[in-house]
Amino acid sequence: MVFVFSIVIVTSFVISVIIVAQVLVLSHKKSWYDPIDERKIHTGDVPRLGGIGFAAAFIFIYIGIGFVLPLFPVQIIPGVVFHLPFLFPLISMILVFVSGVFDDFKPMAPRFKLLIQFIAAFLVVVSGYSFRSVLFFDRGILGNLGWLRYPITFLWIVGLTNAVNLIDGVDGLAGGISALAALFFALIFSLVANSSAIILICLCLSASLVGFLVFNMPFPRAKIFMGDGGSQFLGFILALLPLMNVGNTSPGFPLLYAAAMLTIPIFDTFAAIWRRVRDRRRIDTPDQLHIHHKLMNLGFNVRGVDAILYGLQIILGVLVFESIRYKGALSLIFLGAAYMASSAFFVTIHFVNRYMVRKRKNLAT
Repeated sequence: MVFVFSIVIVTSFVISVIIVAQVLVLSHKKSWYDPIDERKIHTGDVPRLGGIGFAAAFIFIYIGIGFVLPLFPVQIIPGVVFHLPFLFPLISMILVFVSGVFDDFKPMAPRFKLLIQFIAAFLVVVSGYSFRSVLFFDRGILGNLGWLRYPITFLWIVGLTNAVNLIDGVDGLAGGISALAALFFALIFSLVANSSAIILICLCLSASLVGFLVFNMPFPRAKIFMGDGGSQFLGFILALLPLMNVGNTSPGFPLLYAAAMLTIPIFDTFAAIWRRVRDRRRIDTPDQLHIHHKLMNLGFNVRGVDAILYGLQIILGVLVFESIRYKGALSLIFLGAAYMASSAFFVTIHFVNRYMVRKRKNLAT
C-alpha cells in the first residue's frame, strides 16, 4: 500500500511539473499573459494557464482510481462499467475547468459562469455526494441535515468554487493553502474512512499542486499563474473532497469541520461580499481589499503573506484534525478554537489595516 501511495504522489507531481513547464513555454510563444486589473498586483507579462498542469494530473489520477476501484456500478455501455459517484463528478470537474480556461482567453459574463457552476454542483449532488450532518459526537452523529443537505451542499460547492478564485491574488497563495488543506483532508480521512481511494485522491491533489508551485512560488516571483481555469477547478475539487464517501465507508464529513478547514477563502469571500453590499457595489466588482492585499498594505511582502497564511492554514488543519480525532466535547473545543483563531486573525488584520489607512490619510493632509 505504501508503494501504491508513493507511485500516485510521484506521478501526480511529475505530470503536473511536465505539463506546467510545457504550458509556460507555449504561453510565452503565444503571448498568453494575465491582464492587470483592479484586483491584480503583479507587473510584467506573466502567463496564466498553469492550472492546466495540476488539473490534468488530478483528472488523470482520478480516472485511474475510478476504474481501478469501481463502486456503485452502472452498465451504460455493454462491457464497460461506470458508477455515478465517479462519472458525474468527473464530468463536473472537466466542465468547470474547461469553462474557466475559456474565461482566461475570453472573459465570460458572471451569469454564464454561475450557470456552469450550478450545473456542475447539481451533477455532484445528484450523484450522491452531500453533507449528512453538522457535527460529530461520541454517540453517532447529531444535527442531521435531512433534506437541507441538498441545497446546503449545492451552495457549498458553488460558494467555494468562487472563494478560491478570489483568494488567488499573490504568488503561491491559493495553491499553497489548498495543498495544505488537501493534505490535512487526507490525514482526516485516514481516521474516519476505510477507503484508500479517498486518501489517494486528496494526496493526488496536494502533490499536483506542489508540482504547480515549483513555478508559482515568489522566488523571486511566480513564472506562471493558475488562471481562472485553475482557481475555479481547485475551488470545486476542495469543495468535493469532504463530500466523498466512497462506498459508504465513513459516516461522512460534517459541514462545520469542512468549513473550518477552509475558513481562509470562506471568510475572505464573506468579507468581500459584505464590503460590496455595504458600498452598494456589484458583488463581482474587483478590489484590492482581500486579506492578502491588507497584509501587503501592512508592509509584508509576498513571501511574508504566504508564510502568515500558510501558518494559519496549518493551525486550522491541526485543530480540525484534533477535533475529529477526539470527538465528543473535546471535539467542540478544538473546532471552536479553529473558528476563533481564523476569526481573530481576520478581525485583527481588518482593524489594523483600517487604522493604518486612516493614519496615512491624516499624514497626507
